[in-house]
Amino acid sequence: MFFVKDFYSKVYELVFKIPKGRITTYKLVAEALNKRAYRAVGNALNKNPYKSVPCHRVVKSDGSIGGYSRGKRKKIKILRREGITIKNNKIVDFKKLIFNPKNKN
Repeated sequence: MFFVKDFYSKVYELVFKIPKGRITTYKLVAEALNKRAYRAVGNALNKNPYKSVPCHRVVKSDGSIGGYSRGKRKKIKILRREGITIKNNKIVDFKKLIFNPKNKN
């Protein structure tokens, strides 16, 4: 169980760094941790106990919204409030908005 807590903490640390108005993917978060556990990143974010960790800024690699513990509608609402355009449940200008937690760009 120690690994899970340690992994989750690292996920939260990385996601905390995503600036407002930017997004990243479950895959990029996993890769920044030198893991291939994309689904585990999603599980960690689903259990996120910290309000300061913006897990709504993590989306699928194809630019679609992905899951959210408070529902997709709420995730879309929050992202739009942060200036991100969404059409048909996908991020518009997806590649321009990507924040790579490994490169910090």
